[in-house]
Amino acid sequence: MPKYLVQGSYSVDGHKGLLKQGGSARREAIAKLMESVGGRLEVLYFAFGKDDFIIIGDMPDSVSASAVALNAAASGAVANVRTTVLLTPEEVDQVAKKSVVYKPPTS
Repeated sequence: MPKYLVQGSYSVDGHKGLLKQGGSARREAIAKLMESVGGRLEVLYFAFGKDDFIIIGDMPDSVSASAVALNAAASGAVANVRTTVLLTPEEVDQVAKKSVVYKPPTS
């Protein structure tokens, strides 16, 4: 199952909810969100600085990952969400062996 890194920040309302409910409740809610589309939360960290949270988890596919991100963003509680597909070393081995035809642009 593809693994994704999700980074983002909370809106003012998101911060208020986090203060009210706490971090463990957010972890549980995020796990349920991901499970609802067949995914699995691996880890959730809270941070300070540019990002308020960092999530790593498995999702069945990009459509499921996009549905999770879209619904989280539409809630108004999160902002500036960035999702990155993560590749294992073995997947990179497969990438390196993949034959492609490419003609670069020329000036």
